[in-house]
Amino acid sequence: MPLDPKALGSALHEDLTLHSTLCRREAAAFQQAVRTGDDVVVACTQERRLFGELGQQTEGAVSPIRFVNIRETGGWSKDARSAMPKIAALLAAAKLPDPEPVATVTYRSAGRLLVIGPLEEAERFALMAGDTLDVTVLSRGGSGAQERRFPVIAGRIDGLKGWLGAFQLAWSQDNPIDLDLCTRCNACVAACPEQAIGLDYQVDLQACKGHRACVKACEVAGAIDFAREPVAHTDTFDLVLDLRSQPAFPQHAPPQGYFHLPPERAAGPQALDTVLRLRELVGEFEKPKFFAYKQKLCAHSRNEKVGCNACVEVCSAEAITSDKSRQQIVVNANLCVGCGACTTVCPTGALTYAYPRATDQGAKMRTLLATYEAAGGRAPVLLLHSQERGQALVEDLGRAARLGVAEGVPAHVIPVATWHVASTGIDLWLSAVAQGAAHVALLTTGEEAPQYLDALEAQMQVAQAILAGLGYEGRHFSLLRVRGTSDLDQDLRLLARGAAPAAAARFAVSAEKRTTLELALDHLVEQAPRKPDVIALDAGAPFGSVTVDKDKCTLCMACVGACPASALQDNQAAPQLLFVEKNCVQCGLCAKTCPEQAITLEPRLLLAPERRQPRLLNEAQPFGCIRCGKPFGTLKGIEAMLGKLAGHAMFQGPALERLKMCGDCRVIDIYSAQDEARISDV
Repeated sequence: MPLDPKALGSALHEDLTLHSTLCRREAAAFQQAVRTGDDVVVACTQERRLFGELGQQTEGAVSPIRFVNIRETGGWSKDARSAMPKIAALLAAAKLPDPEPVATVTYRSAGRLLVIGPLEEAERFALMAGDTLDVTVLSRGGSGAQERRFPVIAGRIDGLKGWLGAFQLAWSQDNPIDLDLCTRCNACVAACPEQAIGLDYQVDLQACKGHRACVKACEVAGAIDFAREPVAHTDTFDLVLDLRSQPAFPQHAPPQGYFHLPPERAAGPQALDTVLRLRELVGEFEKPKFFAYKQKLCAHSRNEKVGCNACVEVCSAEAITSDKSRQQIVVNANLCVGCGACTTVCPTGALTYAYPRATDQGAKMRTLLATYEAAGGRAPVLLLHSQERGQALVEDLGRAARLGVAEGVPAHVIPVATWHVASTGIDLWLSAVAQGAAHVALLTTGEEAPQYLDALEAQMQVAQAILAGLGYEGRHFSLLRVRGTSDLDQDLRLLARGAAPAAAARFAVSAEKRTTLELALDHLVEQAPRKPDVIALDAGAPFGSVTVDKDKCTLCMACVGACPASALQDNQAAPQLLFVEKNCVQCGLCAKTCPEQAITLEPRLLLAPERRQPRLLNEAQPFGCIRCGKPFGTLKGIEAMLGKLAGHAMFQGPALERLKMCGDCRVIDIYSAQDEARISDV
């Protein structure tokens, strides 16, 4: 591949030496580098293992080693000679420090495997894994072997839940034949005139005519009892292999430790792969805790009313549940698969992606874009892809380009690996555009949950509407739905190039989502070709205003107590309802809480200076206590209360007048009244 060490060295401020066989004849240069103690970046991932072993065998090697692929991502491409700015950017990003460690989630598996399915298939898989795992078979029909090699249970599954190392099975033994007592003598099978008993040693109750010949044949063992009531059982397992057509966990991302192999795939290559994966899942395992949650920012619930439910709806692992009574959501870290879609759709930043953090992702993107620009590149496109399937497609495309059957990754397209393509959202995308990206593309490979794609498209529509409203030409965001290298090759060539800001921003992405959005918007507005006061947005956007019907509003301030973002505020000095539009996330809790239904949402992006200032939505004349004169409510609110309670038997005469008093005077009036009955008088 063509490489220009002078151009790359100039962009990276280093004196670079070009190597052609660093993993062979020139290995000594690598050994010398790893003895220096400086960070060493190896621009080859193909020989990662070889370089790792060579570093371990080199005496005095103390340098940390990082790897980056510049070949399939840039050097093997039709326009590779123009790819020096991109290659420099990739090398610069590879020098960044690793993300800081985060909390981990631990799984412990002793290898207790539950296999669910037809008996002959279940026993076949049990034989393949039985030398490593402790297997129990849950029979669902079929014919088993004569030899009892594994514990076999049968019955109705009442529930299966859990995750790797902690699956809980609830089942009912509802068949006349008790498999614990059955000796598999086959006498009952031979005696049944209806052939209602198969070699799974269970009675087909629909075929059975009640002759009870089987009971007589089993008299010695006593395993058959038609009068037995169903017996409930529970058991725990570390792993589950489900061979039924319909899975026990229908969600897109089932729990770790659960494997579903329907009949049509039970005999293919996937079956062997599944068994190998099962055999490896014995011991203690850790994964990062991918999320961080701040309840005080959460717009999910107030007063047991649900506002924002985006994270619950988007989670493909069903790891997020609502806890309205505690005004929060609950994330099960054991079920979380780290996709990050919940953090992408969260409007407030209550849920944030922890590994890598938004600050780490932002630093990587800023380094890529700044180095690309410094090396002479123009109009870069960031291609965000997953670390597994997405990265494999990019590398396959580079190989195809080397063989002349594809054009490869264009010189202006910079691939960026993420843990999951759904883990970045509007805050990072707009930041990337503000920092010089002409386009941000997300590569999906068909393995993503459908709701992820819908959520990403909705986020892109909001971001695109903002840029279009500011006058930036072209399309700036794309969701690529790719099935193979040919699709990817074509889509990358067709990527639209939008207009990046005239001057790239250099702000650092904040840990707070809304802060990052404000930084990006400020820069984009400053550089915008057009500067309107308001940009209209579709419903569901995380920006907007609220409209208050003054004829209905009584200034009860219930909306202020419900607002999680402090967008709605009261005035301690006067009965006024204030609104700070910058803070509003359009969660709808205010509208759902309002007892008069006086509030409606208005999605939009206000760019005028008033966006950051408190704005008066409603005010009312104060109502003074009829006894002491102290204001304690609004005239409209007291009048509404009097109108609703005037006909109630408990609020007649003096009791109705007390509603016009403040809290202190109301107590004094009750105790000073001569016609009031007291508990001491009884």
